[in-house]
Amino acid sequence: MKHKAVDILKDNRLMAISTLRGDGWPQTTMVSYANEDILIYFIVSKASQKFANIERDDRVSLVIGRDFHDPSTIKAVSIAARASEVRDPKQRQRAITLLLERHPGLRKLERPDPGHSAVMRANPEIITILDYSKGFGHADLLTVGPGGLTDMTPARDDDWGFGTVLKPVA
Repeated sequence: MKHKAVDILKDNRLMAISTLRGDGWPQTTMVSYANEDILIYFIVSKASQKFANIERDDRVSLVIGRDFHDPSTIKAVSIAARASEVRDPKQRQRAITLLLERHPGLRKLERPDPGHSAVMRANPEIITILDYSKGFGHADLLTVGPGGLTDMTPARDDDWGFGTVLKPVA
């Protein structure tokens, strides 16, 4: 099942990330990312509210998916993760290389300055995989521990009241 999450990560390039502000309100923004398996890398400014929020509380929520015309094509992941700055120089360079390969347009910019830019990693703990080709609202839940995948909860369907049967769209 984890391969489905990795495939969705590979098929997309932007994610919404939610952090918790100091006043308790969530803050959601869009960032570019790259991944190695289910480990996700992104870069933020050390002067940003996102960075301050993560430094205060490392819990983040991520959503990765894309727009659709036919609901049966919805495939996305919703991830509860812990984010932290990559401080090891070798791992930082590896993350930057992955990001530049994934987003070639970023090569037009200066390389991230360690004094200004924080290379971040998000370590997933809970991954919800949405796959509406199996019915509207179909989701599988994966729990990830320090050693990798620890639990897979059977699929659940949450049709939002629309019903799970998908009709052809004209």
